[in-house]
Amino acid sequence: MAGFKDIIGQKNIISHMRKATSMGTVSHAYILNGEAGMGKKLIADVFSTALQCETGADEPCMECRSCKQAAGRNHPDIKWITHEKPTSISVDEIREQLVNDMAIKPYSGRYKIYIIDEAEKMTPAAQNTLLKTIEEPPSYGMVLILTANREMLLQTILSRCVSLNLRPLNDEQIKEYLTSKKGMPDYQAGLSVRFAGGNLGRAMNIALSDDFIQMKDDVARTLKNIERMSASDINQAVKELSAYKNDMDSYLNLVITWFRDVLLYKASGEASQIVFSDERGIIEKQAKAVEYEGLEQVFSGIEELKGRLKSNVNFDIALELLFINIRAIFQ
Repeated sequence: MAGFKDIIGQKNIISHMRKATSMGTVSHAYILNGEAGMGKKLIADVFSTALQCETGADEPCMECRSCKQAAGRNHPDIKWITHEKPTSISVDEIREQLVNDMAIKPYSGRYKIYIIDEAEKMTPAAQNTLLKTIEEPPSYGMVLILTANREMLLQTILSRCVSLNLRPLNDEQIKEYLTSKKGMPDYQAGLSVRFAGGNLGRAMNIALSDDFIQMKDDVARTLKNIERMSASDINQAVKELSAYKNDMDSYLNLVITWFRDVLLYKASGEASQIVFSDERGIIEKQAKAVEYEGLEQVFSGIEELKGRLKSNVNFDIALELLFINIRAIFQ
């Protein structure tokens, strides 16, 4: 397992956690907020391991019994909350795995630490049950709430937690990691960085994906023709997207990247920073044709669609509506 020293970026978060660990000023509840792939689980692993480390230092030693147990994910006082349904975390799961268990004192560590990944999936009832625990936790109890969308959490939970927001890495940090740590060729790392948006996990997925280039080309083919597409053209395009149904986040992130290029060109008239550089002419044309309000509608529509897809809405209808709304901003 890595230590704080091995985490790339997130200096403010790491500094906060190191200080809390060494000084014993640990909060009873934290929210780690950031996109999937930005390192929330790694940070939670390192933080919880450091807190339980027998040395009491601000960095896990990885030599003591506690650190070795944590590295093997079998530490009795570090628990990851699991859930059966892929789309929700139930009140029973929070009650049985966290609330009831926290009432039992630690077996061997200083703390009992509970990590809730994808916490935005907690039902309202589950969140209210968690709220009662973080309002009056035992002195040894701590909860790490990992989420890609803190706005899905109750305001009462947000107000009782220390919120730490992960920030995108700069391109140089990601490229250095891919080339020096992972041994990737410079051109491969460069392509990954262009489409990663500061997200190291996404950059890794791109670099290792045989399908990414095809996905990028499919996004470009659809969006550069969107103004002229008929209803039947859009319907056919959506049917062809079935191959990406299990990776729709990546597809939609590429759509966002395309329109960020359009926004960047519209705002600056500068093409040197656009990601879809091989489509510069189309990007320039669309930038002149669309209003800022239309671009804002696209971005908000995509974020809304991401949430709706997680709620099992009709895939084809939701995407058709998105493309129809995108077409409308050019008319």
